[in-house]
Amino acid sequence: MTISPANQKNWELLEQNDPAVYNAIRGEEKREMEGIELIPSENYTYPEVFAANGSVLTNKYAEGYPGKRYYGGQEFTDIVESLAIERAKKVFRCDHANVQPLSGSPMNQAVYLAFLKPGDTVLGMDLSHGGHLTHGHPVSHMGKIFNFVRYKTHPEKQGWIDPEEIMALALEHKPKIILCGYTSYPRDLDYSIFRKAADAVGAITMADVAHIGGLIAGGVMRNPFDYGFDIVTTTTHKSLRGPRGGMILCKEEFAKAIDKSVFPGLQGGPHMQTIASIAVTLEKALQPEFKEYTAQILKNAKALAETLMAGGAKLITDGTDNHMMVVDTTLSFGVGGTEAEVALDKAGITTNKQVIPDDPNPPLKPSGIRLGTPAATTRGFKEAEMKQIGEWMLDALKHHSDDAYLAGIKVKVVEMCLKYPVPGVSA
Repeated sequence: MTISPANQKNWELLEQNDPAVYNAIRGEEKREMEGIELIPSENYTYPEVFAANGSVLTNKYAEGYPGKRYYGGQEFTDIVESLAIERAKKVFRCDHANVQPLSGSPMNQAVYLAFLKPGDTVLGMDLSHGGHLTHGHPVSHMGKIFNFVRYKTHPEKQGWIDPEEIMALALEHKPKIILCGYTSYPRDLDYSIFRKAADAVGAITMADVAHIGGLIAGGVMRNPFDYGFDIVTTTTHKSLRGPRGGMILCKEEFAKAIDKSVFPGLQGGPHMQTIASIAVTLEKALQPEFKEYTAQILKNAKALAETLMAGGAKLITDGTDNHMMVVDTTLSFGVGGTEAEVALDKAGITTNKQVIPDDPNPPLKPSGIRLGTPAATTRGFKEAEMKQIGEWMLDALKHHSDDAYLAGIKVKVVEMCLKYPVPGVSA
């Protein structure tokens, strides 16, 4: 019996029967091997995750929870989901874990729908200051259902959040949930600020740590549960290096409402191949090597940030405390975020365009770019490589309209990348 269905025969069948998809996958493999991935929400997963995610578990419906399923034949699905739950509780030091959310948006929606009624208030971070669409931006469905009040960061104070502002907003608006967490904020959080405000108004504390979940698991960034938080949500890819999925972690008193909100409230059958992959990922996160890896992510981020700033790049927080940074390319190089993203792509360096605090430009043509170090660190890059990448980025942004010059940088990028294999992809 073959253990993994993702064997050579399956690839041959795909190539024969759907060459368009086959060639696209092979093209993506080449792109990943030859380019530098700096989008902070992306990473290279483990080879073992590829095996679990392409397994026969994709065939199985498993509505419900371990021991309480609606279909038969669940002896093995119960094993993998129970493993994922127990490992999540151990990694994040929490009472309860729901590992069924299909991604980051559903996990946050499940929390809101578990504890709020339409029109209830949530205090969360403003999108342009680092918050996420699911934190109540008006274009999101949740933003239409619930009343989101937004706090901002203070760029003039290196991007720090003002505890007095958080308390004042909480006392004024009496939110049911006080939410912290971010998608483009290069600082760690002082969770005690939010806990104190929540206690003052009787609110639930919720932290969305989707970006930094791996860094918390590795012990290199603060854990909200150490500050008495009620609920923590995180995706399972990004810095955690797992498959695309989500988890809701909480105190025991919130467990029943959250489980009911995920299923049957929001979702049907969970993706058991993903849950098996999450279990694999969490076992990896419990190993000493993962702590070393997450520490290196932060070292690499600081090396890259220092190189960029020394070369004249304006970082919105004048540095970074985590894996990411946001560069105001308009101020630094006279080039908008979209144009900067395209120029760096041509040089073989992948980033994403990004709004800056109170950006005067629209989201599709923002003033900056966002970048991070998890994927590069997974590949084996260390401080010396990050400094070189920073120099290439500065060079590319200064010559953003010169395609021939950018192509010359890409040759050097490919040469370096081929020395560092992509896990599970490179030969």
